[in-house]
Amino acid sequence: MAGSRTGLKLGGFALAVAVVFGAAYGVGQLVGPVAEEPEPAAHEGMSGDTDMAEEGHGGGHDEAVGLPAGLQVSEDGNTLEVLSTGLAAGQPAEFAFRIVGADGHAVTGFEKAHDKLMHLIVARRDLSGFRHVHPVMAADGTWRIPLTFATAGDYRVFADFQPKGRAEGLTLGADVPVAGAYTPAPLPESALTAAVVDGYRVTLWGELTPGESSKLKLSVDKDGVPVTDLEPYLAAYGHLVALRQGDLAYLHVHPDGAPGDGKTKAGPNIVFYAEVPSTGTYRLYLDFKHGDVVRTAELTAVAGGHGH
Repeated sequence: MAGSRTGLKLGGFALAVAVVFGAAYGVGQLVGPVAEEPEPAAHEGMSGDTDMAEEGHGGGHDEAVGLPAGLQVSEDGNTLEVLSTGLAAGQPAEFAFRIVGADGHAVTGFEKAHDKLMHLIVARRDLSGFRHVHPVMAADGTWRIPLTFATAGDYRVFADFQPKGRAEGLTLGADVPVAGAYTPAPLPESALTAAVVDGYRVTLWGELTPGESSKLKLSVDKDGVPVTDLEPYLAAYGHLVALRQGDLAYLHVHPDGAPGDGKTKAGPNIVFYAEVPSTGTYRLYLDFKHGDVVRTAELTAVAGGHGH
């Protein structure tokens, strides 16, 4: 697949974020170019026609053919209402929000999607400072999660959820200012491999083609040895979020297969199918679990054209 990489460029950069929730995340950084792609693993077994997200999860195929997910604070009678104010860089805080229905009351009925009732994604508008956390809802419909924003700036928060009675999920987004001295971080230059702490390396093959289902394969190794015992995280061996540079359009993709289905191996390869809505530059965030720790690898991908 090496010859098909002209439409995709990848890179990684240091992620300096204070993590105050349960799982410890790794720090992405740039490493050298990758060798030729190995032969596809026999267990991948999924056609290129497959939609990028199933189970009605937010950020899926339906959003790709219309307005991308995460660009609206309100959709289909549901509104994301951020309750936290006065956030400051480096100061621990309890981040709170709620989903308000068309009747003006907080929504309290949700379906589980990938093991959770609510996925909260946080990223600074320069695409640094990524978090993926899972708040807890109180009886009055208020969601809360302890967060420390390590650096100042304008952040975007995404609430990814599925209300009860709705066939598909929603992803709503809102801007959140964090006070303090702000220095924008440039998006990393392209490369083909990202590394995370503790000797882990993530390599990605594939090409993002706007408007089409694109196969992306990520391979995880540790100290040069393929990892074949990845642990399930949110009912999968990998969890991938993509944000478009500029407006932070949100894509939430999930891998081919599932743990325990009798055909999906626990690494080293994780196969995703993603459909991006346009040409442009995207930041990819892969969460994977190994050794009972969740780590995040970050890569930059260009869909169409030549990008950076």
